[in-house]
Amino acid sequence: MKFNTKTIHGGQQHDPAYGSVMPPIYQTTTYAQSTPGGHKGYEYSRTHNPTRHALENAFASIENGNHGLAFGSGLAAVDAVLKLLQPGDEVVSTNDLYGGTYRLFTKIYEDFGIKFHFIGMDNSDRIESYITPDTKLIWAETPTNPMMNIIDIVSVSKIAKKHNVLLAVDNTFATPYLQRPLDLGADIVMHSATKYLGGHSDVVMGALVVKNRDLAERLYFIQNASGAICGPQDAFLVLRGIKTLHIRMQRHCENGKVVAEYLANHPKIENVYWPGFESHPKHDIAKSQMSDFGGMVSFTTKGNDYKEAIKIVENLKIFTLAESLGGVESLAGHPASMTHASIPKEEREKTGVVDSLIRLSVGIEDKDDLIADLKQAIG
Repeated sequence: MKFNTKTIHGGQQHDPAYGSVMPPIYQTTTYAQSTPGGHKGYEYSRTHNPTRHALENAFASIENGNHGLAFGSGLAAVDAVLKLLQPGDEVVSTNDLYGGTYRLFTKIYEDFGIKFHFIGMDNSDRIESYITPDTKLIWAETPTNPMMNIIDIVSVSKIAKKHNVLLAVDNTFATPYLQRPLDLGADIVMHSATKYLGGHSDVVMGALVVKNRDLAERLYFIQNASGAICGPQDAFLVLRGIKTLHIRMQRHCENGKVVAEYLANHPKIENVYWPGFESHPKHDIAKSQMSDFGGMVSFTTKGNDYKEAIKIVENLKIFTLAESLGGVESLAGHPASMTHASIPKEEREKTGVVDSLIRLSVGIEDKDDLIADLKQAIG
């Protein structure tokens, strides 16, 4: 089954009760049993729910995995992965990552005795130099948030396997429409399903997908024991969103390219970060592991002018100044004061997240309207 068909049919079956084409919303906490322990596969909705089960099957299908898990948020999914670790374990993480993930790592799990190394992952030798006998996890984002750096998943997976270390890849920006990390050697794929998988800015959710059954069982135990699940209504909404992922992502990519090229030729813009440019330092890697380059674009103003950046985001009319990304509508954000504000300024700026950086989530509106909006906002 090809990807465009998987988004609609992958892992799904018609509801056995009445033949419903879409899985019903099973808005229930508990299920009748004929005898103690005698049930139809469901006993309590923290553990299993038919609507959530249908969504988890869809997650697994589109990522070419065998097991999917749905959580109440992307950070709840990240939290579940970290709960695989023990005090004294070490994690090698990209230094350019979502601020909420950085906050979870440094403000919660460092206090529990987990050690984190935040490094640039553009060099395989550098990654390997940080691995010790205590290293249990490599955490990667690609493309990274918000600098659009590209990490070579195949190369990192070889290092992980050599040292018997788990590799987890945050695939939120690319989505499985563009990139499937499990096929490239990753052990765990994570999504903030709030973003492109849901696609309509109306639900908060996280996802994990794995191939290995033993790893899946460990994560299912954590999911049930910790209880950070999503509700059936949210599961229904994201399952509906996945059914149009392929056509939405096609337009996101088309519009992202137009916006990136417009900004690259604008005299008031200093740098544009988008992996589709041949000048991007990892363009060849992006081209080899992605089928297109996505709808996320970041840029800085000339002279790193903070006030100019704020003026631009405040003047936008079609792009909405808001947190998050991946919805059908175009969004603009100022990472230094919004998504990455939890990262200390000195650490932020080492990775390029300067005060003039603007991040765009390019939606599926008409491209001419998006360019006109940028034109009037930038001047």
